[in-house]
Amino acid sequence: MAPSAPEYESSLIRNIAVVGHGGAGKTTLVDAMAHIGGATRRRGSVERGNALTDFTPEETDHGISINLAVAPVPWQGVKLNLIDTPGFTDFFGEVKAAARVVDGALVVINAQDGVEIGTEKAWEACEERGIPRIFFISMMDRENASFEDTFQQIKESLSGAAILVEVPIGSGEDFRGIVNLFSGRAHIFKPGSGKGEYEEVEVPEEHQASVDRYREELIETIASADDELLEAYLEGEELDRERVNEVLGAAMRRGELFPVFCGSGDSGYGVRAVMKKLVELMPSPEQAGPFLAEGRSGDAVELTGVDSDPFTAIVFKTTSEPHVGELSYFRVFSGTVDNGSTVYNPAHTTPERVTHLATPAGEQRNETPRLHAGDIGVVAKLKDTHTGDTLCADGRRLTLPEIEWPATDNSIAVSPRHRGDEDKLATGLNKLHEEDPTFRSGYEPELSQTIARGCGELHLNVCFEKLKRKYHVEVDTEEPRIPYRETLTQTAEGQGRHKKQTGGRGQFGDCWIRLKPREPGEGYEFVNQIKGGVIPNKFIPAVDKGIQAASARGVLAGYPLVDFVAECYDGSYHSVDSSEQAFKVAGSVAFRNVARNAGPVLLEPIMEVEVRTPEDFMGEVIGDLNQRRGRILGMDSRGRWQVVRATVPLAELHKYAAAVRSLTQGKGTHTRTLQGYDPVPPHVAEKVIAEAEQEREAALAAR
Repeated sequence: MAPSAPEYESSLIRNIAVVGHGGAGKTTLVDAMAHIGGATRRRGSVERGNALTDFTPEETDHGISINLAVAPVPWQGVKLNLIDTPGFTDFFGEVKAAARVVDGALVVINAQDGVEIGTEKAWEACEERGIPRIFFISMMDRENASFEDTFQQIKESLSGAAILVEVPIGSGEDFRGIVNLFSGRAHIFKPGSGKGEYEEVEVPEEHQASVDRYREELIETIASADDELLEAYLEGEELDRERVNEVLGAAMRRGELFPVFCGSGDSGYGVRAVMKKLVELMPSPEQAGPFLAEGRSGDAVELTGVDSDPFTAIVFKTTSEPHVGELSYFRVFSGTVDNGSTVYNPAHTTPERVTHLATPAGEQRNETPRLHAGDIGVVAKLKDTHTGDTLCADGRRLTLPEIEWPATDNSIAVSPRHRGDEDKLATGLNKLHEEDPTFRSGYEPELSQTIARGCGELHLNVCFEKLKRKYHVEVDTEEPRIPYRETLTQTAEGQGRHKKQTGGRGQFGDCWIRLKPREPGEGYEFVNQIKGGVIPNKFIPAVDKGIQAASARGVLAGYPLVDFVAECYDGSYHSVDSSEQAFKVAGSVAFRNVARNAGPVLLEPIMEVEVRTPEDFMGEVIGDLNQRRGRILGMDSRGRWQVVRATVPLAELHKYAAAVRSLTQGKGTHTRTLQGYDPVPPHVAEKVIAEAEQEREAALAAR
């Protein structure tokens, strides 16, 4: 535990998510801000494995951000709570969690590569929350950096309301300064300090004409957002700088303007300017409110985000540390919380004691006696609180809206590598879900496999690395079995008879049934057509149970048979030997006898797949979908992206996320949803049925 942290009142807090595509320089930028603001004494580095917000073994091994991490940075008397987020789409759940608890976002875009898929997904997450955003075009000192091209991509792909507030002087090796369009002055950087220090000078003559044009556009655009300011501008008055900032901040909160900055996290160039604007333009928690919560009776309760409101907070991240246990990271939305106080978890109707209250700073925790409305804290060893839960003042029973997690489209079957580790595996998988709700797992009885689900192959692999490191369980993986179904295509009828005599009371059940196909999705229906009491009414439900039990095992390959009508229309019974069990067996026998003659076919799950790719790779994506027995539904354009929609059998989609990345040079992504079930082509069905028969024979031989 690090030394105690100073308290910050709500008006002096800015909660900001740092988002963007993987490799855009987010972690480096956060490190630079922390160093410039004095939060750290030494600059960290992703390459050296000592970055402030990339500190887990998995992050240092892979060289990428995997988890969100909080970095509090003091600047101009304000605390910037920066939440560094991963840029790879496999870890998009961390972006969703961060977006849920911040009041603004800094969107970082690499000047070499421009707007990428991770940028767009992060933008969408911020759009859903409606939070104000600032752009930072990073890596201006890299070869082939293009400020103009990146700015045009921002306007075309993200928002036409993006507006320049500074422009660079030079790029690549020649990047040496920026022009602040508010002041009309140039900032020429002092090389070597790493803290982005600069000398303020007149704009170089060769840049003056373009700067004048950009500055006029900026002031005119901002003035247009406020009638009084516009009137002053049209009358040629010198606009008050503070008033301009106020109007721009309000326009940002309404989603009408998005300022664009530039610089380099590596050198620190341009970082001071964007830190200053985060303080001036981003809303405090008081300005970001009101926030809505749900009261005890389901009524909406409005919270203004100030200390005088009742305490409410949401847990947005859970981690586990050796010798410490679970750590719960939370954002206070209203009220205050003191160290040692008792709060309430309405989801689990349990009180929780807050001990060792702290503010997170990367891997460190700085203890604090109190957190004010809007601040971000961390506490250890809550008894029954999980990611997404609300904490509130005891007696108020307020619940904040939950975090909306992304869908988990990738799955893999897992089993313990070492015999006897079954319980450890189950515990470890549950713990991983506690830490990362986008990782899910469970035993599937139909498949006889434990299935782990995540947002991509890399996401799953990282989870298994954590499983080994933290919970000492190694796993073997295999392709999940496909949940095929069977159905009928014809009507057939026949008898099921069960007769057994063992010396005492015998067993006798006899029924005649008719099986008919139904439309897909209509399910199973049992119809009692017995007349004249040839089967007593008390035995009819047993016939139904027998048919259902047998249909669950199918007739072709052992998969459930669905969407059919079973009519029981005749039979006989014995006054002594008949019983419910006998008729259940008779119903099961009747189903097996009749279903084979009713044109049984194998069905496979069909997924509707949406692939987002640059236009250059459309041919490769479509060709690959065709090879996977896909059927193209349509193609659309979304900005500079092309979207291909297709239906594809689930059996053809194992590790498809990796295939999409390979086909599109890492730029494409896909989503999938279950569309329904279709008949399996005969040559594929023969293979599936043969494999099922081999498994049955192997199971019998092993007994």
